[in-house]
Amino acid sequence: MTERRFDVWAAGDAYERYMGRWSRLVADEFVAWLPCPPGARWLDIGCGSGALTSTVAARCRPRTLLGLDGSAGFVTTARASTPEPARFAVADARALPVRDAVFDVAVSGLVLNFLPTPGVAVAEAVRAVRPGGLVAAYVWDYAEGMEFLRHFWAAATTVDPSAAAHDESRRFPLCDPTALRDLWDEAGLTRVTVAPIDIATLFPHFDDLWSPFRSGQGPAPGYVATLSPATRQRLRRTLRDRVPAGADGTIALRARAWAVRGHRRDR
Repeated sequence: MTERRFDVWAAGDAYERYMGRWSRLVADEFVAWLPCPPGARWLDIGCGSGALTSTVAARCRPRTLLGLDGSAGFVTTARASTPEPARFAVADARALPVRDAVFDVAVSGLVLNFLPTPGVAVAEAVRAVRPGGLVAAYVWDYAEGMEFLRHFWAAATTVDPSAAAHDESRRFPLCDPTALRDLWDEAGLTRVTVAPIDIATLFPHFDDLWSPFRSGQGPAPGYVATLSPATRQRLRRTLRDRVPAGADGTIALRARAWAVRGHRRDR
């Protein structure tokens, strides 16, 4: 698909500056929302740079913890920053290299919208957990809840109307509670619950907001990387004029994720 040419996921450190720092805040709230008995066997599907995996390792005292991601660069970053017992491997979320029913919990953070067939990935997660096991995930609310991205794409379409086609709010259907619940219901999961997770995204100055958009990691930065220097400067000026800054230059915005959880049916 044409719009996917901007979805670059290769450099974990660059992603951390762009989105990982906010993902870690959401991961902490997400794990607190889950039942987290010690000694459980955990699987993190699409672990990225390790935000969710490291949170599980720190808070849940897992017996085993496996993180899988399709990007070798992200796996390298996650492996370097996550303590034992976490292990990592490169793998496709839609074809997990694990046996049936060997995990107690399968989780996924901010991945489902970037898969062409998210239902296949959820079915794989269900296959990987034991009967009664938990399958849970969270995604950004691209449609309404990601304020810094809403400002970015509004500025981008002012400068370049064709940018609208690449806006995550238009591209990704799984960014609202109804779509997530339907996906979990279709996978045959029971006791399905959906909840919002809201965090503050505080930027001490404008360059702290703008610089990560030049990282090349993810849809918006991938789009910025295609622009000419002159157009990029116009976008920077337009974005700076849009975002609300305090007297000291700080930019205080909000971000929302939607979380969903459900259980595999008992035999």
